[in-house]
Amino acid sequence: MIFLALFVTLPTRQSAGRMRVWRALRALGCATLRDGVYLLPESEAHAAALTEVADEVRRVEGSAELFLLNGRDEPQQARLAALFDRSEDYARLLAALGKSKRGDAKALRTLRRDFAALTAIDFFPGEARRQTEAALTAREAAATGEPAGGAGKIRRLAATDFSGRTWATRKHLWVDRMASAWLIRRFIDRKATFLWLDEPKRCPKKALGFDFDGAAVTHVGGRVTFEVLAASFGLDADPALARIAAIVHFLDVGGVPVAEAAGIEAVLAGLRAAEPDDDALLARASRIFDWLLENYKGKTS
Repeated sequence: MIFLALFVTLPTRQSAGRMRVWRALRALGCATLRDGVYLLPESEAHAAALTEVADEVRRVEGSAELFLLNGRDEPQQARLAALFDRSEDYARLLAALGKSKRGDAKALRTLRRDFAALTAIDFFPGEARRQTEAALTAREAAATGEPAGGAGKIRRLAATDFSGRTWATRKHLWVDRMASAWLIRRFIDRKATFLWLDEPKRCPKKALGFDFDGAAVTHVGGRVTFEVLAASFGLDADPALARIAAIVHFLDVGGVPVAEAAGIEAVLAGLRAAEPDDDALLARASRIFDWLLENYKGKTS
């Protein structure tokens, strides 16, 4: 493993500049070799990012040089890699998970995003990461009843075979179920009726269940229900729908951050708090997804 080593010297009078540089290095996940020497695993993206930091250092009248660094032998390589150990960060996240109230969906979403941000800079993942992910996933499953996500293949389906059907999912809609129901009525089954279930096991045999374990359409592998529906009905090639899918995925299970996701989450959360009836909630949420679709169509055309 080859590392990038950024040697930095900053003037003491440039406190604001020092803070900007420190925040940038921290956001990149740099390890500190010693005072003023910061490491990242070698890659084009990391080289470009550290070059930008070096440019910022020079703008505030400091000095910065970027070098390649390689350990002399395997033990030294291991010591360099150990500088990136995130075990304490995962321990803090686990502690926060332990303090959170069971069933607190908002806290779990925050913890999932914190976990995603941490894994993005965990360049040498180990048991701490696996343990934290397992604990977080187990809490999410227990608190929200979210489907676990099977490993099966996604079947291609024809919308013409699904006209005027009854679709069923768990009541108290949240983003994946909201967006999936919108997608169904907008693109798959314009005459669809929806049934909101107290318990998934009570889903009628003639209804098409979605977004719960054992449903006709639910999570598959790493894809959330919205993504599975889009892929099943050949809608996943639409760039505008792909943008919406990225938002739904991030808000439902975390992963790659989407800039506008926080604002959309706030709007949908406020809407859900104001509208206890799921039929009315879907009608109002559908307008938001319609607007998002039109916005993204304009940006991808």
